[in-house]
Amino acid sequence: MDSIPMTVDGAKALEAELLNLKDIERPRIVEEIATARAHGDLKENAEYHAAKEEQGFIEGRIKEVESKLSRMQVIDVTKLNQNGRCVFGTTVCLLNIEDDSEITYQIVGEDEADIDRNKISCHSPIASALMGNEEGDEVTVKAPRGDIVYEILSVEYL
Repeated sequence: MDSIPMTVDGAKALEAELLNLKDIERPRIVEEIATARAHGDLKENAEYHAAKEEQGFIEGRIKEVESKLSRMQVIDVTKLNQNGRCVFGTTVCLLNIEDDSEITYQIVGEDEADIDRNKISCHSPIASALMGNEEGDEVTVKAPRGDIVYEILSVEYL
């Protein structure tokens, strides 16, 4: 199986999610199933069926998170010495050459990607174009609406 690259923060978040699922969500749903069973006939008991379905989702997510944790490769960007190049975990400030707008992204693992928080997957077109480049370089990103040219303003290892 392939390893899953993840930042330190991403690994902590995944571990916290697993703890929550096992210690809070699993016992809660078991209690809901017991309460629904106490209402009688299970064939027409919507609460019971909904709780059993949710239990299936919780158990599936537990297995998925455990699998990811067993395959994760935690990369601590603060311990990397990449001489100013864009690598996994770096935070990169970009200038769009066409419209002079600035955007900052952190390059993270797929499970950590969240565009609303400016965290992009290391497999995304932007991250792929940035990898290995350094401050001052211009990169071209192949986007669905056409090529976008960025200048790398800064590369930080936070």
